[in-house]
Amino acid sequence: MEYCPTWLFWLGLLLPALLFFLLIRKRTKLPPQPPAWPVIGNILDLGTTPHQNLHNFRAKHGPVTWLKLGSVNTMVIQSAQAATEFFKGHDFAFADRKCPHALTALNYGQGSLAVGRYGGYWRVLRRLCSVEFLVTKRVNETVHLRQKCVDNMIVYLEEEMAVKQVTTEQGIDLSHFLFLMAFNVVGNLVLSRDLLDPKSKDGPEFFDAMNRFMEWAGKPNVADFLPWLKWLDPQGIKASMAKDMGRAMKIAEGFVKERLEERKQRGEMRTTNDFLDAVLDYEGNGKEGPRKISSQNIIIIILEMFFAGSETTSSTIEWAMAELLHQPVSMKKAKDEINQIVGLNRKLEESDTEKMPFLQAVVKETLRLHPPLPLLIPRNAIKETNFMGFDIPKDTQVFVNVWGIGRYPDAWENPLTFKLERFLGSKIDYKGQNFDLIPFGSGRRMCVGLSLADRVLHLGLAKLLYHFDWELSDGLTPETLDMRERAGIALRKLHPLKVIPKKRSV
Repeated sequence: MEYCPTWLFWLGLLLPALLFFLLIRKRTKLPPQPPAWPVIGNILDLGTTPHQNLHNFRAKHGPVTWLKLGSVNTMVIQSAQAATEFFKGHDFAFADRKCPHALTALNYGQGSLAVGRYGGYWRVLRRLCSVEFLVTKRVNETVHLRQKCVDNMIVYLEEEMAVKQVTTEQGIDLSHFLFLMAFNVVGNLVLSRDLLDPKSKDGPEFFDAMNRFMEWAGKPNVADFLPWLKWLDPQGIKASMAKDMGRAMKIAEGFVKERLEERKQRGEMRTTNDFLDAVLDYEGNGKEGPRKISSQNIIIIILEMFFAGSETTSSTIEWAMAELLHQPVSMKKAKDEINQIVGLNRKLEESDTEKMPFLQAVVKETLRLHPPLPLLIPRNAIKETNFMGFDIPKDTQVFVNVWGIGRYPDAWENPLTFKLERFLGSKIDYKGQNFDLIPFGSGRRMCVGLSLADRVLHLGLAKLLYHFDWELSDGLTPETLDMRERAGIALRKLHPLKVIPKKRSV
């Protein structure tokens, strides 16, 4: 028997495996990918404004781009055509989510609607939120609550002006007041209370904890791209999140206990008709999700309502005001329309905004140029899928660059210009079917709060324009106003909008 060299033996074993791997790889067609570094892949390509940098790849790599973010396979959708195919043809295949490492703190991701895995519990939660909280009938019934919160914002602005005697050098930070308004809207719908007023004991602390919560959630985390670093938490983001989320959870737990005690005293009858009562009353059938929602998950749902409903709404109104101050002629047209519909001697009602096409165009154009979540919340592939001729592996993360889609010149004339006329007389809306304009997403995981956000955006903006005349502070002019962006949990102005509100001239 002849002796077989060791190296020949191993070659005989490895060669078939290598050939098989090469054949499989050859059959797998991935979207075009920019050059990547070893280990970290394309992480550095994201930069501080990922939506902008990814948009720049489109000219060279086309409407579907492939990235390797550390060890995470990532596909980027960059055109309305690709978005149409994605949401209409493959919505289920990409219905899952990857939970960011920061939001795994205290098991938040397991009870979340926004970042929870697709499955029975998620479908139960989605249905509950849609039917009990954000269905059109329920939104119509709560108009008085939104009206109250927006009216309070106007009062707070007037008080701030009186106390600080605002000057052209000083101004006020409008984003702060917008966030308080949005926070109180959610507080009234979920808990039937104003959380930020002089009578609120826990409100200010809850507000501070949620503010920190959102700050940690918006920070880029290397552990999301290099999973073997999760145990180390190199930036301390998860540990910091756990601390501030824990504070918010403790206060939310107090709200729930207080409500349970009220119900106990009244024989389990509803004391209010808010979302917390709806969750406490929930009885499932056990087939999809639990028969009762756990105490831990009720608290997570409450936090999520504030998490999702405050930052995005307030940032959009801030951008709308910035764009109007940047274009005084458009500001005047919007104010003239409001005055024509409402007059000067009666209260502006939410229903009035339905008769204001110019105001509606302002909101649409703002959402086109400044979508609150420029890459939406990333989707995740449930299974291996052939998408537009590409072989997309299971567990691929998907960004939909709605910021880039809203600026594509083939779809939008002069796409970088704030041009309200493009929406006057147009039937384009942002309800998820016009894929050139999908700031709230589309399909199964479309933003469940769209109907509520739509009402608050129009009412909040209309009230600001109706009650005040606005000037820029710090010596800024419409031409010198800084319109640069900063990315976080929502797309904010790099520098908060500092303004001087003056009681309107009659």
